[in-house]
Amino acid sequence: MGFRIDNLQYCNWSETIFRQMREGGLDAVHVTIAYHETFRETVLRIEEWNRRFERFPDLIVQARTAADIRVAREAGRTAIVFGAQNPSPIEDDIGLVEVLHALGLRFMQLSYNNQSLLATGCYEDEDPGLTRMGRAVVAEMNRVGMVIDMSHSADRSTLEAIEASTRPIAITHANNAVWHPARRNFGEDVLRALSESGGMLGLSLYPHHLKGGTDCTLASFCEMAARTAEVVGPGNLGIGSDLCQDQPDSIVEWMRTGRWTKAVDYGEGSADAPGFPPQPDWFRDNRDFPGLAEGLRAAGFDAGEVDGIMGDNWLRFYEAGFGPAGV
Repeated sequence: MGFRIDNLQYCNWSETIFRQMREGGLDAVHVTIAYHETFRETVLRIEEWNRRFERFPDLIVQARTAADIRVAREAGRTAIVFGAQNPSPIEDDIGLVEVLHALGLRFMQLSYNNQSLLATGCYEDEDPGLTRMGRAVVAEMNRVGMVIDMSHSADRSTLEAIEASTRPIAITHANNAVWHPARRNFGEDVLRALSESGGMLGLSLYPHHLKGGTDCTLASFCEMAARTAEVVGPGNLGIGSDLCQDQPDSIVEWMRTGRWTKAVDYGEGSADAPGFPPQPDWFRDNRDFPGLAEGLRAAGFDAGEVDGIMGDNWLRFYEAGFGPAGV
């Protein structure tokens, strides 16, 4: 069996969830450690993860390289890869890119819904693209081996990031907007540019990104995956579930409101129900991960393609993206 990797989760971490990762056969999970946190606050999140690695050494271990994930699999553990969904942790200091990479950060979004110092988020009315600092940070992320993530960015910014980056970038958790035109999903022109540059798309299981929301069926999701594979190629697809298991609804306010407004910003399609929507019944937690493989097979993917989407594609991407440029 190929590797099983979920390339985006932000759960309320616990022993229960770590054991469910093992039950679901997860070899690696990319976890969000920052949304609007400053550098120092991000370091505190890393300290919290260090304590988890100490408490549950038989279940989880930090991964900085693809080789670490292979070692974790052999040991029967789930490798944890750190990522940030906003450039807030680098504040206004490009030197912190290298510092955070040294601490294990391997993914960083250039914006989260709003305009940042680097790029435009998908909720802004205008998208002027990458800023001067954004281009400089892209080059620095390329140099040290930190993956550029545009999951919450607007289209022009995303296309400019693809063009500016000398290494493939990722959209870690989003879907095809032709299937479901949510603001956070991407059109096929952007997805095609992503794949032509060698980038990866992680298909999202977050209800606001799904056609029909909580009521979306596994068959519908996997049919979307098949349609998207026709556009980007199955080798450029993976899973980025955006699972937020056991999080209190107050976390939604932190994710969407942060420090930028005094009002509560409910964001994507959720003004009538500002909390976390229920997951579809076929993907409630990590134990349901194997069911995705069954759905993909039923949608017409062959065994190698299923293994790729379920994790092998992400592992290959990590092997190329996590080290310093030219190494």
